Amino acid sequence: MKYDVIVLGSGPGGYVTAIRASQLGLKTAVIERESLGGICLNWGCIPTKALLKSANVFDYIKNAEEYGIQVAAPKADFGGMVSRSRGVADGMSKGVTFLLKKNKVDVIMGTGKVLAGKRIEVSANDGGTQVLETSNIIIATGARSRQLPNLPQDGKKIIGYREAMTLKSQPKKLVVVGSGAIGVEFAYFYNSIGTDVTIVEYMDEIVPVEDKEIGKQLQKSLKKQGITIRTSSEVTSVDTSGSGCKVSVKTKKGEEVIDCDIVLSAVGVVANIENIGLEDVGIATDKGKILVDEFYMSNIPGYYAIGDCVPGQALAHVASAEGIICVEKIAGQSPEALDYGNIPGCTYCFPEVASVGMTEQAAKDAGYEIKVGKFPFSASGKASAAGHKDGFVKLIFDAKYGELLGGHMIGANVTEMVAELVAVRKLETTGHELIKTVHPHPTLSEAIMEAAAAAYGEVIHL
Repeated sequence: MKYDVIVLGSGPGGYVTAIRASQLGLKTAVIERESLGGICLNWGCIPTKALLKSANVFDYIKNAEEYGIQVAAPKADFGGMVSRSRGVADGMSKGVTFLLKKNKVDVIMGTGKVLAGKRIEVSANDGGTQVLETSNIIIATGARSRQLPNLPQDGKKIIGYREAMTLKSQPKKLVVVGSGAIGVEFAYFYNSIGTDVTIVEYMDEIVPVEDKEIGKQLQKSLKKQGITIRTSSEVTSVDTSGSGCKVSVKTKKGEEVIDCDIVLSAVGVVANIENIGLEDVGIATDKGKILVDEFYMSNIPGYYAIGDCVPGQALAHVASAEGIICVEKIAGQSPEALDYGNIPGCTYCFPEVASVGMTEQAAKDAGYEIKVGKFPFSASGKASAAGHKDGFVKLIFDAKYGELLGGHMIGANVTEMVAELVAVRKLETTGHELIKTVHPHPTLSEAIMEAAAAAYGEVIHL
C-alpha cells in the first residue's frame, strides 16, 4: 500500500499534521514509537498543567481565610496529584487516538527510520519490521531533555522533566537548574506543596527570554513564595555518592554547596534526529536541527520536517502551525509562511507569564522609537476581587506608525489573554485602535486597553 503522506512522530506537530493531511484528501499514516500525542500530551504541556492546577487549588485552600472561608488544615497528597496528572494525560492521549481514527489516519506503532526513495522502515515493538512507501515523508520526531556534561541525568537523583512528574515520593529539598518555562513551573509546583526549592540560573535574570521587567517581577513573586533564586550562577558539579546530592554552585560571591534530595536539570531540549536515517538519505542538518525551507521541505525533495527537530521555537503550537502549513503546501494550496516574530510564549507558574513580539530592549536595539505603556493589576477591580494583584501588562508601540511591537504580561490567567495581542499584531492594529476597542468590565483583559492608553497618555485608572 502506498501513502500520500507518512508522518514520523505523533506529538502536537505530527498528529495535527496527519489530521490536516487527511482533511485535504491525502492518504495518510502516522508512526509512533511510544504514546500517541507524544511528549506534549504524555509528559509535557498537558500533565504539567494538571500538576500546576493541583498546586493552585492547594494555594487557594491554604489562603482560604482571605476569602472568608474557614477550612481545616489542608495536606498535599503528592501521590494523588501525580495520579490525577497521569489520568489527565491518558485521557488526552485517548482523545488523539479518537481524532486520528475519525479522520481515517492509519496509526502504525513502532520506531521509524527514513530510507531513500521515499520509504520508511518501521520496527515494531515485537521485533517485526515492515517498509512503507509514500509520496511525502514529514519528520516530526520532537525533542528530549538536554543533558549538560557536568550534570549527567541518572533518572534518580539528577532528573529531567519526565521523571519530575512521576517521582515516587515528594523531595524535601530540590535544586532546579535553569529558569526557563520548565524550570520555573516545576519550582513553583514543588515549592507550593512544601518542598524547599532553589533555582540556579546562569544568566543574570530568571526567564531570560522574557522582557527584563517581567523577569524582575517574577523573581520578586517567587522569592515571596519562599523559593531561593541564584542568578549569574552555574552548577559546576553534583556529588551523588551520599544519600542525597551535594550541588557545587559557582556564584558571583564564590563557591556554594547546596544539599538536596534531587536535582532537576531544566536547561532546554535537544532534537531527536539520531538513528532515524537522515545520513543515509542525505538530509542536511546544522547544530542538531534538520534544515528546511519556509514550507518545511528539506534539501531532499519529498522529505519534510517540522516542530522541535527544525530551527525555531520549540513549542507545541509552533509545531502544529508548521505541520498545517507544510501539508497545505504539499496539497497544492498557497499557505502563508509562518511569522516567527508573532509567536506567543506562556509560562504557567504563579503568577503566569505570557508574551509576544519584541522585548523593550530588542525594540530599542532594532532602532525603533518607542512608546511604552504599563498597567498594573493592583489597579484592576477584577484582580482585587480575585485576590491576585501581583503583576502588570506592558505594551511596546512603534511611535512612528502606532504598530504594536511587543506585549508582555505577568499575573493570574495572563496566558488566556495573550492571544488578543497575537491577533492585534497579525491584523496590524494600531495603539489608538486598541484603545478604542471596548473591553468588558470588570475583567483582567481591560488591562490591555489601559496599558495601550497609558502608552499614549490617555490612561483613566492610573
